[in-house]
Amino acid sequence: MSTSYDFDTVIDRRGTWCVQWDGVADRFGVDGLLPFTISDMDFATAPEVLAALRARIDHGVFGYTDWRLGDFRSAVAHWYATRYDTEIDTGRLVYGPSVLSQLSQLLQMWTAEGDGVVVHTPTYDGFRKAITGLGRELRGVPLGDTEALERELARPDSTVLVVCSPHNPSGRVWTEAELAGMAALAARHGVAVISDEIHADFVHGGRPHVPWTRVAGDGRWALVTSASKSFNFPALTGSYGIIGRPEDRTEYLRRMETAEGLASPAVLSLTAHIAAYREGGPWLDAARAYVAGNLALVAERLNAAFPALEWEPPQAGYLAWIDLRRAGVRDDEALQRVLIERERVAVMPGSTYGADGFVRLNVGCPRGKVEAGLAALIRGVEAVAGRGA
Repeated sequence: MSTSYDFDTVIDRRGTWCVQWDGVADRFGVDGLLPFTISDMDFATAPEVLAALRARIDHGVFGYTDWRLGDFRSAVAHWYATRYDTEIDTGRLVYGPSVLSQLSQLLQMWTAEGDGVVVHTPTYDGFRKAITGLGRELRGVPLGDTEALERELARPDSTVLVVCSPHNPSGRVWTEAELAGMAALAARHGVAVISDEIHADFVHGGRPHVPWTRVAGDGRWALVTSASKSFNFPALTGSYGIIGRPEDRTEYLRRMETAEGLASPAVLSLTAHIAAYREGGPWLDAARAYVAGNLALVAERLNAAFPALEWEPPQAGYLAWIDLRRAGVRDDEALQRVLIERERVAVMPGSTYGADGFVRLNVGCPRGKVEAGLAALIRGVEAVAGRGA
């Protein structure tokens, strides 16, 4: 398979039931906007994955499946060994339809209604919806504030710490020392940990991603993730997890396979995961390098227009988390009105994640689209900051 990949060619996603393109009016109230929103990419998935999917489709039979049969677990172990220099116990693996579904099941196992669930702020809105939707109390602590973290973990009804590693929306990559510190605090206060590591494969600048398995102790913990974010196939569904205690794994599987009726995973998800983890590394490296170029372009253009920003690309991911307050943005709603009504672009406002004055710009797309979105964002900021017409 060729290792030359094309990320510049525009693929028209309209009319494919696509949330980012076809569903833009659901969130922004207007159709036809150029979207930089939900965190999927505008790139076709790796050709190695597509080849495996085509071969499986050609088989023609799509009966019930079992993720424990065949190559899935060994492919995950191979990925962790080669990408993260980490050996995993495949007996600890579990499967699920999505990372958020796994998070929900674990929260129901380890918390009761009214319990506190601690997260870092700003907070991915999917966490907020899952936690509050289950009747649990979301307790936010600012990124890097260890004292606030311990204070919230020490509350008697705080039962779970949700770690986003790397962090969404900021793109922060936690160091091993930081993660070990969180693990120690959670153990001290008897708090379970759920580590969402779905952005782990998109770490930039040679920084190492440290899986939670490397710092986890004997307490309750789970790592949940998927190849779907890295290889851009979330619509195939499918995720997996590593759960520390045997009794917790047994209970999780009981819930998924009996109470939830999800014993048989989507076969194309298994196929895609195995191909991605066995053959997709070169494509992922090329995609990450391309995205790093997009992020560098964002930094160059934004800082030229607004030197006070001194914006730096995130340590991980394809989501540019941009603090616009030093550029004079004080009214998120005013900026959104200009971006939507005049510039005809859809960019996620920081208020979605609990941080007014920010935007989250998805640059997992061809560079020409990034350039168009940047130009629109700059004009929009100039307008609301009083510099534009």
